[in-house]
Amino acid sequence: MRRWQMWFYRRPTQVLFWAVVLLVGSLLIGRTGRPQWWWPFERPAPAIALMPAAASAPAPSGWTRVAKAVMPAVVNVASARTARGPDRPSGPLSSDPFFRFFFGPERGPRREQSLGSGVIVTSDGYVLTNNHVIEGAQEIRVTLDDQREFKAKLVGADPHTDLAVLKLSGSGFTLLPLGDSSRVGVAEIVLAVGNPFGLSRTVTMGIVSAVGRANVGIADYEDFIQTDAAINPGNSGGALVNSAGALIGINTAIFSQSGGYQGIGFAVPVNMARQVMDQLVTRGRLTRGYLGVAVQELTPAVARGLGLTASRGILVADVTPDGPAARAGLQRGDIIGAVGDKPVTDAGQFRNLVAGTTPGSRVRLTILRDGREQKVDVVVGDLPERPAAATPVSGTSTRVGLAVADATPDVAVKLGLTPGLQGAVVAEVAPDGPAAEAGVRPGDVIQEVNRRPVRSAKDFAQAVEHAGNGDLVMLVNRAGGTAYLVIERAG
Repeated sequence: MRRWQMWFYRRPTQVLFWAVVLLVGSLLIGRTGRPQWWWPFERPAPAIALMPAAASAPAPSGWTRVAKAVMPAVVNVASARTARGPDRPSGPLSSDPFFRFFFGPERGPRREQSLGSGVIVTSDGYVLTNNHVIEGAQEIRVTLDDQREFKAKLVGADPHTDLAVLKLSGSGFTLLPLGDSSRVGVAEIVLAVGNPFGLSRTVTMGIVSAVGRANVGIADYEDFIQTDAAINPGNSGGALVNSAGALIGINTAIFSQSGGYQGIGFAVPVNMARQVMDQLVTRGRLTRGYLGVAVQELTPAVARGLGLTASRGILVADVTPDGPAARAGLQRGDIIGAVGDKPVTDAGQFRNLVAGTTPGSRVRLTILRDGREQKVDVVVGDLPERPAAATPVSGTSTRVGLAVADATPDVAVKLGLTPGLQGAVVAEVAPDGPAAEAGVRPGDVIQEVNRRPVRSAKDFAQAVEHAGNGDLVMLVNRAGGTAYLVIERAG
């Protein structure tokens, strides 16, 4: 023992050296996990199990496969048009720098662009989208999923359903198969695919919240599929697909108080879109069935007021003289319970059923009259062209300061007017025109002009022409009450 002690005492420098070596070596081993070349003891490496490359990611789910198959058929639709520049004062001072300081530099026509979505539904390049996506467009360009760009041709558009059909040149396009929207059920899981806010190939998931949504105020013919799949601006015209990857609807609109997604979106059912597309492609125009009746909902209050016992169906509020329904014997006060074998639950559904029936075909209506059920066969007519609500009669708008349209039964029902009321409905009033000064309002029904009866917009135009530059004394029906209004014109 004393010999080892003497050795330590005599060689303090060597003892210190090896102590430092041991300390540094232990620190290096702790940082690297392995001993260095001078360390006499081997330490086993930790066992690491490497996952095979094929199993490094989970297998794609069914919805992933659906989205992958759908996205190549959903395209970006960009439309452009030239709009007139803002009005500004003109005259000899318009080029003066002081004038430009206040009114800004003169600006000419500007280019406006709109972005939306579309769905390729045939291999030869037919595309379904919304009418409001391409409305007024002078140029339409479609960009595919693979970034190919095409100049699209507008085959036709239908503002009444907010649908439009485009055609791409070429063939062999990836298409989306059409499903059957009549079989779509509430709570069914769906995908919405489109280009919201210009973000292409966006997929959102949700459920079908409701079917057969009407009276939303988006289009004339409504039978919407309601969904909570996130739909935002730019999704319009995109695809709503089911779990089989089939197209069941064209995303059209959202309900929003902020302009963004709030859980309520609407899609035109694909069965309606198919009918519109087939007619536009094969005939170049649309025809719709027509019966010549004005109908309204049969609410419990209406039923009690009329002394009716029926609780289902729709009430005939008016029948157009010499129309298909009048010729078949339909009367005001009848209750329509079914069209063919399809029960009628509301006025919107009835309107869609009639419009989708081929003109010239015969349909059997089940009606209730005086408490007795009857069958009435009606030959469906062709829906006549109706003047647009804001389309002025030639020469009327500029001379009088208002635009009128025919007071059809449908217009009467929408405005809450007396069924069968005839006249010219005021569709638009120029703010600074003589009609506005006389107190004429949109929705008024003009029934006389200078003691001449007015039964249509054409009658009104003729009465104005007959009056020349003289004053117009008009009998106006407003919400069921009548009054005389005088439009004074400088002779």
